[in-house]
Amino acid sequence: MRAAPPPPLAARPTPLSRLLGIALDALRTGAEERGGPLPAGGPEAVTARVRSVLGAVLPETGTGQDEALRTLVHLVAAGAADPAHPLCAAHLHTPPLAVAAAADLAAAALNPSMDSWDQAPAASALEAEVTAALAGEVFPAAGRPDALVTTGGTESNQLALLLARERHGPGLTVVTGANAHHSLRRAAWLLGLPEPVAVPTPSGVLDPEAAARTLAGTDGPVLLSATAGTTDEGLIDPLPQLADACAAHGADLHVDAAYGGPLLLGSAHRHLLAGLDRARTVTLDLHKLGWQPVAAGLLAVREAGDLAALAHTADYLNAGDDTEAGLPDLLGRSPRTTRRPDVLKAAVTLRALGRTGLGALVDLCLERAQDLADLVEKAPGLELRARPVLTTVLFRPAGAEDARVAGIRRALLADGRAVLGRAEADGRLWLKATLLNPHTTPDDLAQLITLVEGSSDR
Repeated sequence: MRAAPPPPLAARPTPLSRLLGIALDALRTGAEERGGPLPAGGPEAVTARVRSVLGAVLPETGTGQDEALRTLVHLVAAGAADPAHPLCAAHLHTPPLAVAAAADLAAAALNPSMDSWDQAPAASALEAEVTAALAGEVFPAAGRPDALVTTGGTESNQLALLLARERHGPGLTVVTGANAHHSLRRAAWLLGLPEPVAVPTPSGVLDPEAAARTLAGTDGPVLLSATAGTTDEGLIDPLPQLADACAAHGADLHVDAAYGGPLLLGSAHRHLLAGLDRARTVTLDLHKLGWQPVAAGLLAVREAGDLAALAHTADYLNAGDDTEAGLPDLLGRSPRTTRRPDVLKAAVTLRALGRTGLGALVDLCLERAQDLADLVEKAPGLELRARPVLTTVLFRPAGAEDARVAGIRRALLADGRAVLGRAEADGRLWLKATLLNPHTTPDDLAQLITLVEGSSDR
């Protein structure tokens, strides 16, 4: 019996284009079946549906690529939390731009591995150009800034702490605000550093005087980590004053700008990041206010020489004589070995939209957040936490107990009608809307308010 021919390779355009049509159709029919931002029924219903459709994970005889692709893409689309739906607004989770998703498909089809030049000649050169340019946006006056491509804020923050530890040794003390992302605590643990010193942030942002007192009372080298775009409230720490405190006490400054950093790509709101360029390292995420498919993170460094600490050698990837002969050494560009060319989708987006286009998308999302805040203030039964700084709006039914607020969120999830997040602030639980969809309209926001008010009346 003759063996079946092997399946076609992704880089061959004819079979890929036909399969892409199947996948796109399954995405459409899955979204139609779902009919909203989230599948109804909650975790048990979704799991039951997946098990029913999937059957055997590894059947004795395959069903063929057309059926497998159509069935499982439809299954996942029908059961997705769809960030392209205007009522899916819980997290820092964006609908990716179509042009970025198409570029990501091309990267997957070509499948370069960014751990040696002979696996990714053009992709490695593209990455060097794009990272240098983006680092220049963060540190416009620096002599030789650079940036590394990461999987997102968690990896970027860990790398920032790693570079600081290599500069100062294991005696490094990390100081953060209580508003800092959880990844900083985890990074300190992974790197064998002491638990970070957390400065209380009763107003939601780091107080420069409190930070300065903490720095003054800490022996040895210190890294202060500030935040430009907190996860819970979208707030920006006072970066110029914190940079002053670091300068006065000889501390390094890292800024986690995973959320707010892309404001640099426009002009209208760039001023909100004043002082960012005084940091030594900065975390950025383009899969937040950059509308990239995950993952698309960056760690920007003011001085490229700081990255020398990541140097690593494996003879089969970056032998010394190859490097001396001019083959670029990529192992020092990431702690990962095999990694995707995530820079391609970002490069395509930057070229396609330019500063004006990206800035307009940022402006739209910030404008929608103000619109939602307006609607909450006008609703007699709702309470607004504060006017938004970025695109996060916290609100709750006036006078409700925390258990009731949590119940409203879960009821909307179970019904598949809206996806809202939750956040603690001033000792109370709030509903959180994170507006990162430029296509969201004021009418969509009004519908969201109506759904919350209706759930409050249950």
